[in-house]
Amino acid sequence: MQYKGQKTPLYDRLIEHTKRDPLSFHVPGHKFGEVFPSKGKRTFKDILSIDATEITGMDDLHAAEEVIDEAQKLAADFFGADETYFLVNGSTSGNLAAILATCRSGDQVLVQRNCHKSIMHGIELAGAHPVFFTPEYEHETNRYTCIHEGMIKEALHHTPRVAAVILTYPDYFGRTYPIEEVITAIHEYNIPVIVDEAHGVHFSLGPPFPKSSLHAGADIVVQSAHKMAPAMTMSSFLHTLGSRVNKSRLTYYLQVFQSSSPSYPLMASLDLSRLFLETFKEREKEKLLSYLSEIREAFSAVDAPFCVLPVTERDDLLKLTLETKEGWTGFEVAEVLESVGIYPELATTEQVLLVCGLAPSFDLGLLKKRLGKMNWQLKIGKGHDTIKKEQLLFPKVQSLDLSYQDMQQATPEFVSWSAAAGRICAEAVVPYPPGIPFILKGERMTEQQVRSVRALLEQNTRFQNTYIEQGTWVF
Repeated sequence: MQYKGQKTPLYDRLIEHTKRDPLSFHVPGHKFGEVFPSKGKRTFKDILSIDATEITGMDDLHAAEEVIDEAQKLAADFFGADETYFLVNGSTSGNLAAILATCRSGDQVLVQRNCHKSIMHGIELAGAHPVFFTPEYEHETNRYTCIHEGMIKEALHHTPRVAAVILTYPDYFGRTYPIEEVITAIHEYNIPVIVDEAHGVHFSLGPPFPKSSLHAGADIVVQSAHKMAPAMTMSSFLHTLGSRVNKSRLTYYLQVFQSSSPSYPLMASLDLSRLFLETFKEREKEKLLSYLSEIREAFSAVDAPFCVLPVTERDDLLKLTLETKEGWTGFEVAEVLESVGIYPELATTEQVLLVCGLAPSFDLGLLKKRLGKMNWQLKIGKGHDTIKKEQLLFPKVQSLDLSYQDMQQATPEFVSWSAAAGRICAEAVVPYPPGIPFILKGERMTEQQVRSVRALLEQNTRFQNTYIEQGTWVF
């Protein structure tokens, strides 16, 4: 008999079903992998064997009463939530549902300026009015990352009647802030706190990882289990705590924003990733910390145009940031790394982000060998210093220059970047990764923003915008 920590009810039920050698007269059409192109059959065979649907015994994500319900309750128990919901459309679906559950048309929402684009989409769909606050700039990270109680109280003083406050914790690079004092300050106004904790699912493992926002009292926390835990891509958790959020509205919008045919392999991977975290022993943590330390030492030891940023108690140890030296951009450093088979998560003008896993995943000798093969004699770019020399400035508190309601009635036009400054942006300009809007939809663009976009384009930054090289859509 399995003890509680080893239970994976949904995954176990799927395996039991495959052992019955079932005759499928139901969807999906691959019939547990029997109807599939020969070219990919061997690769997909095992995962297709558990790609089921809502047949007897498999429960239903949108009305969970059996094994999915049990799996979600096990997750809630581990993470310390009142309730946990499995997400199969990524953290995006969780962010959208959380916002629509707490905000109505015309409501004001206080939101972090450097949030993910899905947050902005949720506010737009709700018909709410965002009020942005900008984290303070930190010279030790060279990013806008610092949020504290005083900043939140000042922002709430300017916008005292907000329906919700939406935070991002940690940032993409794993940097955190004193989340508990921030949430406590917001709760003094009895305002629900939504936290996009996409990169912090493993914070529940405890020190030396930062504190989880769920343990700090957040009302809704959305976590991408596939980013930092061993779940399949698009698999995420949504956790709730307390009574500030209406459960009926939340479950309704979870159905709106998620597929009516949820993937059982994705849900099973959430069941298993919870098991991985719950059974993560202290000796495994010690082994991981030693492994991470050796990785940092390997990158620090090479003669290269970057340095490894130190980590503090506010940083996620699984994130390793390379800061480029004078004359080099992060894009150029990333390209040299990729030339020897080392693939970073993302690059910016001055930094490269490397994301490690929760267990050793490659041989350190191989890493050192590849690091030794890097050729720094070839300068890939032209030397782009525009953004380095001109620090972008953002207002402490900011509203959109044109509301979403007014934008719906207006007709956008496409203009070249030379004519964009002073116009209101009609689509968010989003470098990807990390998917954080550089220019907000509804924001009046400045000359500085336009220069910065052009500099990023020269460095071959990827944007999730069509025709971005030619210009943008404006009102």
